[in-house]
Amino acid sequence: MNGHHLPMGRLNRLFPSAVLKASALVHVAALLPLLDLRLWPWSLAAIVVNHIVLALGGLLPRSRLLGPNWTRLPEGEGRVALTIDDGPDPEVTPAVLDLLARYGVRATFFCIGDRVAQHPHLARRIAREGHEIGNHTAHHRYGFSLFGPAAIRREIAQAQASILAICQVVPRFFRAPAGLRNPYLQPCLAELDLQLASWTRRGYDTVNCDPELVLRRLMRNLASRDILLLHDGRAAHTPDGTPVILAVLPSLLAELGRRGLRCVTLSEGLSAQRP
Repeated sequence: MNGHHLPMGRLNRLFPSAVLKASALVHVAALLPLLDLRLWPWSLAAIVVNHIVLALGGLLPRSRLLGPNWTRLPEGEGRVALTIDDGPDPEVTPAVLDLLARYGVRATFFCIGDRVAQHPHLARRIAREGHEIGNHTAHHRYGFSLFGPAAIRREIAQAQASILAICQVVPRFFRAPAGLRNPYLQPCLAELDLQLASWTRRGYDTVNCDPELVLRRLMRNLASRDILLLHDGRAAHTPDGTPVILAVLPSLLAELGRRGLRCVTLSEGLSAQRP
């Protein structure tokens, strides 16, 4: 029995979606021109189309073409998840934590491994105050989606090790830099027991200096189980120098309360049961 299951398990780790399984078959079929040279134009066209589909899957952060990807909480009506990326940042994160404490809200912070190492007191404070820490790679390289499997695994594993050593917690969730990835990512996540999580809606608060516009983007069509994205690291600033996340959070959290929506961490969303 085990002899049959093990190869299938390996297959699912290497090709975690139907698209990737189909991609493997396309590449095998591309060998047919070795038998009949008249087939090579069709083979080449199939390969080109296949790689366009894979590229789109990596360029669309909310896509599931390359494997499992949380874009909403799987369970829990009346709940949303607030996720905060790219920290910890010594100028912004403490004020974010103060605001979350004031409203009694817990969030998931996707932290960069080298920033955790640089600011261990902040990373420990995040965990100590009941927030969840997710893995956002060791260095947040914008070329992450171009890396091969060894480099991808190294970036993720180093961040995982830093967070464990400093915060004494093992992240359960991973988010790729800018949400961009390639087919090598999911096998690495499966090996390290991590779940990819993107978002339902974002405010583009790293490039938008208008808090009202960021808030409108986050609140537009907001519903239970949505995952919201803001940034404490690399935050844009308002004209008066305030980090946008700090200008947005009070209004966002107050509006969530008025709508009867409670913020939970991603792990709480995983374990929540429908009423």
